[in-house]
Amino acid sequence: MTGRTLILILLFAAVLAGGSMYYLQVYAFYDEVPADNAQISLTPLGSDTPEPIEISNFEGIDSESSPIRYRACFRTELPLEEAVDTYKLYDDASPRVAPGWFGCFDAPGIGQMIEDGRADVFLGERNFEYGIDRVVAITAEGFGYVWHEINDCGETAYDGTPLGEDCPPPPER
Repeated sequence: MTGRTLILILLFAAVLAGGSMYYLQVYAFYDEVPADNAQISLTPLGSDTPEPIEISNFEGIDSESSPIRYRACFRTELPLEEAVDTYKLYDDASPRVAPGWFGCFDAPGIGQMIEDGRADVFLGERNFEYGIDRVVAITAEGFGYVWHEINDCGETAYDGTPLGEDCPPPPER
């Protein structure tokens, strides 16, 4: 009887630990970004100062546990052709997978639209947080998606490599 009891206790503990880890990774650290505080900005050509664009139907999530957990979806009336002529494009951006429950952000689908040329990725704000750029993808249909990318300065700062001359000094800890 004690062997069965011990096995049941171990199984219960394993299921509880597994369920807790799943919940913590997928749900616990994310907070909804209120739509009334939402502002999406793009950096114009010839400038380093982002400018807000008109948006609607904003949905966003963020987490204080990591600077790259931010994801957002929105609609815009800004034509893609006008955006390409006005704002800085961002090369080699790849959308990060969002939790399954955040249904508007389909990273593989967004990536495919970028690859097919149905969407372009723009610089939202460089060094939004040190070493992290906010990027914005806009589709020809007026859908927009936002996520954070680790830039070159961030990669070198986080892996301990000496910073290049074009990187600003990291913030004091």
